[in-house]
Parts: sequence; C-alpha cells; structure tokens
Amino acid sequence: MVHPYRRPTAGSLTCMTFQGSGSLDNSNVSGGGGGGGFGGGGGGRIALGGGAGLIVTLVALFFGINPGQILGSSSTSSSSASSSASEIDEHLAQCTVEKANTDDICRIKATTISVNRVWSDQMKGYTPPKTVIFSNSVDTGCGAATSATGPFYCPVDKTAYFDPSFFAELKQMGGSDGPLAQEYVVAHEYGHHVQNLTGALQKGQQLGSHGPKSGSVRVELQADCYAGVWAYHADKGSDAMLEPLTSDQISSVIQTAKAIGDDTIQGSNSNPEGWTHGSADQRVRWFSTGYKNGDPRQCDTFSTNDL
Repeated sequence: MVHPYRRPTAGSLTCMTFQGSGSLDNSNVSGGGGGGGFGGGGGGRIALGGGAGLIVTLVALFFGINPGQILGSSSTSSSSASSSASEIDEHLAQCTVEKANTDDICRIKATTISVNRVWSDQMKGYTPPKTVIFSNSVDTGCGAATSATGPFYCPVDKTAYFDPSFFAELKQMGGSDGPLAQEYVVAHEYGHHVQNLTGALQKGQQLGSHGPKSGSVRVELQADCYAGVWAYHADKGSDAMLEPLTSDQISSVIQTAKAIGDDTIQGSNSNPEGWTHGSADQRVRWFSTGYKNGDPRQCDTFSTNDL
C-alpha cells in the first residue's frame, strides 16, 4: 500500500538530485495538520505565490492582522490533528537519502538539511528555522492555515510550513514537479527565514504590500534570489548533498518561477499595482542572479528600483 503522502513519479530515478545514502536526521522537521482554532500571536504568513488566499495573508502580514481572523479556522477535531501529525512524523522517521529522490515528504526533509548547511556557511549567526509538514490545515503562530495557502513561513514562530499536495497544484498552474523545482519551493521559504534574521521582513513591511516596487515584491524577489544562492552552493564541496545540477533541472525551476509570477497568475487583466510577488520575468531574473553568483550580497532588492 502506498503511503498517502508519498507520490512516486515516473522516471524519478533519472531525475535524482540527492547523492549518498543513509538516514536523514533533522529534528527541526515535524508533522502537523488538521488543526482547529487560531494560533497565538499576530503577524502574518509569507507565502510562495499566487491565489487570493495568499494575497490575504500578505496583507495580514503588512497590516498586523491575524490571518486566522480573515481566513477562518478549521473544524477538524484535535484528535484528527494528532493522528495526522503522528502519521507524518512516522513517515519522516523512515526517510533516507534514497527516499528523498522519490518521496515528497522525504525530499522536503532532505532539502531543509541542505539549505541549513548552505546558510550556516553563508551567514554568520544563522540559526535554522523549524519546519512543519502538514495535511489540510494547521495552527501556527501567525494563525490557522489550510492547504489553499500554499507553502509559507511564519516569522512569529520562525517556522516554514509545507503541505506536499501543493506540488501537484503547482504543476497544474504550469510549474514543474521535478525534484529541483520542489526543492526551490523549500529554499524560497527558508529565504524568508533569512530575511527574518536580517531584518529584511521588517524593512519590507515599511514599504507596503502592493505594487510593482512594494515591500512585498522586494521581499519575495529576494527570497527567490536566496533560493538561487542555495542552488549555487548545494552541489559543491565535499559534503554536498546534491549531485551536480543539470541545465534541465535549472530549467524546471525557471518554469516554476514563471508559473507563479503575479502577471502569469492574474492573466491578461494583470495590474502591476496589485502585485505582491513580482512578475514571472522578475522571479526568474532574481533566482538566476542568486544561482549565477552564489553571493547573498547580490540579492539586495531593497537598494534598487530595477527589479
């Protein structure tokens, strides 16, 4: 019987990104889901891109509103939440490097280890965030969230949240379900954690939540650039977790970045004054900047109007 959170893909062995073997040890990754009610604290979620729900959470972040008050809470019972979290925790405990190449949950876990290694080298004083993998809904320090929110980072509890079902939705949006594209999603949310540590999130809050040069767009494009920085370093060095990246794998990330641009999602009626994440071309450009240079200092989206 295939585990409900496992989604093997055809040809996955030819798309491997992680090298080596053995168990994956990261106690900062845990299961969650099915929660009801509101989480404690204010603030808001920083999400990868797209959708009305995601825009709401960004507005909540920049105006200090608890997103749970806007989106509502889940009616799922706490016993169901515990069961779901327990199932995911059991799944996580069985993850290996080999499984990370065929299994979405294990891929998320392996990517967090890789991203933490890179940022520990690139940023003095870096401290890893927590990661929660959930199903359907989850309580957070920023309020209650559902799968419809997409992957997001909560600065209040310094935790990145992922529902693996998002990857299938991302493909339907025109993105790629390739391994590196999924890893880009994780690296992007960890980029928001870096911003939380550096104060960039607070700076973005002061510059507004909508518009082509808003703080929100600058925050999102910088997180894309930081994901590119991770990709540059992730396959280098004696302890590199990733095999040498191929042009096809990078193309899968480019495809995904284009799919979640504001103009792509909003279509022909797209109005730049309503943007919160940046255009498809901007997201590709800033990821590529990070990947080309591998230097976080090149990701300063706050000191330029040439976004």
